[in-house]
Amino acid sequence: MISGDGGSQGGMTDFTEEIAGEVLCEACALAGLDASGAVLLRLGSNAVYRLASAPVIVRIARDPEIIDQMGRAVGVARWLEAEDFPATRAVGGVQQPLTAGGRVVTFWESAQDREEYATLEELADLLKRLHWMEEPETLGLPYFDPFAKLWDGLRSLDGTAKSDREFLEERAGALHKKYDRLDFVLPFGLIHGDASIGNVIRHRDGSAILIDLDGFALAPREWDLVQTALYYERYGWHTRTEYESFVYHYGFDLMNWPGYSVLGDLRELMMVVWLGHQVVTSNKSAKEFGRRVNSLRTDESRRDWRPF
Repeated sequence: MISGDGGSQGGMTDFTEEIAGEVLCEACALAGLDASGAVLLRLGSNAVYRLASAPVIVRIARDPEIIDQMGRAVGVARWLEAEDFPATRAVGGVQQPLTAGGRVVTFWESAQDREEYATLEELADLLKRLHWMEEPETLGLPYFDPFAKLWDGLRSLDGTAKSDREFLEERAGALHKKYDRLDFVLPFGLIHGDASIGNVIRHRDGSAILIDLDGFALAPREWDLVQTALYYERYGWHTRTEYESFVYHYGFDLMNWPGYSVLGDLRELMMVVWLGHQVVTSNKSAKEFGRRVNSLRTDESRRDWRPF
């Protein structure tokens, strides 16, 4: 699975499976749903459950301070549904987001019976269509500020070595100066915010849909293309054929833009900082975090990075 690396940062770190399960039961009771037999699909920035009693996916956010963000995500889902855009649907008839156990919980229609991702071609088609859309002002979408998110993540990067934090902070400062000089060429407007192959899944009806809508914002559209380029060019997670198909379907090759390396370095740094928030609770994450930081220090190949 390739996903996650741009998720929420900060918030409470004591987010165990036991705690998530308690929140699930409380939230489902408030929403009039049955949590018995629910299956935990993943535990990271969010705990994601599939209910056994109804075709519903429950997302419990690690960070208790993102209730406004999740409220916008539900609003985005309602708007995309009204526009008949292929995306995850918020469960109707439930007041959401709601708070349970100090966490923010949202409820989504279950789109598939087994985990299956769509293709890069389909991701490109969805992004192209999305980028032509004009969002209503009532959504109140924020302007995307990557450095506000990055500095928040760095300030709350507990459990990592001081030398690593200082190195990452220095790298962020240098990138900020380069970023401010970028000349974006694609139109400014609506973006998904975390557009990667991990956030486009196969619906049980066979169609491809976008998921994880909480990163929707207003920004240069290049942001929605950089992860796919990085996954191909730096990490080898996509093949050349897959990437070329993505470019053909979207109609623009980000790697031909002079600002690609700076945007790629920044997105990469955000991925590393996101992973740094998992080191306290996951030995696997701690090992991968160390590998990634060492690659940044030495400017060595990223081909041994593992997707999360």
